[in-house]
Amino acid sequence: MKAQALHGHLDALLLAVLEQGALHGYAIIEALRVRSDGNLDLPTGTIYPALRRLERAGHVASSWSTVNGRKRRTYELTGSGRRALSDERAGWREFSSTVARFLGPDEPPATPA
Repeated sequence: MKAQALHGHLDALLLAVLEQGALHGYAIIEALRVRSDGNLDLPTGTIYPALRRLERAGHVASSWSTVNGRKRRTYELTGSGRRALSDERAGWREFSSTVARFLGPDEPPATPA
């Protein structure tokens, strides 16, 4: 799946990944790939700008650490990020429910006579 297809949803996906705990950038990319059965294999050039955007918005906090002599930036959800994720989930339920009325079942809905 291409990053463009995720337009408007990437931030919510990143917040959802971080909901389970702090992760460094590569682990976030890997979590997206694994949880989507390989459908979300997104490049770092897509993920890192989105993480920085979420950090500027106050939804994510980051810190630097050194692991095996390598510096890593770790990201974690903030209280604001948890609230934003909750709002994103509510919006997604409404959106997917509405779209399902058109694209869900194979049978067209009954038309009033």
